[in-house]
Amino acid sequence: MTALASLSPTVAGSHAVISDDFADLARIYEPEVSLCLIRRLSEPAIECFVGELLKQRGRPIELSQALSVENFDFSSLLAEYRELDGHDAWWRDIARLTAVFCDLLETGSVGLSLRTLDRAMCPRFHVDHVPCRLVCTYGGLGTEWLADEDVDRSKLGMAGSKGRSDEESGAILGRIRAMPAYAVGLMKGAVWNGQGYPSAVHRSPCPTPDQPHRLLFTLDLL
Repeated sequence: MTALASLSPTVAGSHAVISDDFADLARIYEPEVSLCLIRRLSEPAIECFVGELLKQRGRPIELSQALSVENFDFSSLLAEYRELDGHDAWWRDIARLTAVFCDLLETGSVGLSLRTLDRAMCPRFHVDHVPCRLVCTYGGLGTEWLADEDVDRSKLGMAGSKGRSDEESGAILGRIRAMPAYAVGLMKGAVWNGQGYPSAVHRSPCPTPDQPHRLLFTLDLL
């Protein structure tokens, strides 16, 4: 059985940059880098908001929209939960991450998505067919990923796996790593700069009894 590995400050040969410094997101432009992962501590106010949000028993949150950053009112995100403590701190963090993403990729328009999940949305390891994607899990288990030396890319997808699970197909050659909650992952997709690049291989985590829900935030370069 493949075990989850904790993150180390450096991951040799993985095509991943792991850092505590947001400036290192710019290393996504290095040809050999497919993932930049920025670890950060959670803010108590945001943690409070997300914790209360994930306790709600209403309809699951599933928001997906293209937006112009210059004209978008971020305080309108999950406005129905604005009475929960920490809502302001949370949407300001979303706005900050969106500004960083747009600045870095020199765009004014993005695809924003917010989802509460109680299952693995994408349970198989895969690459995204987008130029670039930012992911951040606010509470709950973070996205799982494989370092370049730990994956057999020929076994990805239904054709490569022949319908078998990742664990059975031989796609996983080493350790499965997981992004911590609140960490920011910037991942190259399959069409970075309109060309085929080694892109980040990742999947959704399976929920556990201790952490049955997660709030997933993503940004796509359109």
